[in-house]
Amino acid sequence: MALTRDTVVETAVRLLTQYGLADLSMRRLARELDVQVGALYWHVASKQELLVDVAAHLLAKIPDNAPSQEITSANDDDVAWVRQELSVVCHSIFDALLPIPDSADVVQWAAATRPEALRAVEILRDLLTHLPVEPTRIHAATSLLLHHIVGNVAELQNATMAVGEDQLEARRVNDRLRESFEWGLERVLDALA
Repeated sequence: MALTRDTVVETAVRLLTQYGLADLSMRRLARELDVQVGALYWHVASKQELLVDVAAHLLAKIPDNAPSQEITSANDDDVAWVRQELSVVCHSIFDALLPIPDSADVVQWAAATRPEALRAVEILRDLLTHLPVEPTRIHAATSLLLHHIVGNVAELQNATMAVGEDQLEARRVNDRLRESFEWGLERVLDALA
């Protein structure tokens, strides 16, 4: 099989999913692909660039239902529609990241270093422009939503790991932290809309 950027990224996603970020090294990736480490650098310039690509891959299936026309705060139905779409996108990001260990860290890294590479961040930002949010505050509102999502993903992953094999306690932790995510998301969306 020919080594391509897509193959490198997909293999990195698989390693992240199976072993977490601590085991996602360029050496491990090269070993997994049965190539020399130097061969990876023909496809990605650095591990940091790879992590941005991994984050983009993790978030690639986030729905993009952009409004077909300009929406103003004068029409409550339009604002409610945008609010609902923001909720759908936030839940989609949460659901995409939750099963993958350390995915919150990877997405935070990518959002901090190359947010333009993450279509999901653009979708959030684009939807926010249709709400009564000051244009100078769109970046802050986007960051607030993203931090709420990845923070809750990381907390739920860590708490689930901490309870270990106790399935009943894991279910309780999961329910409690998902409820916390929902409550917080509703408060943020209420404030923005």
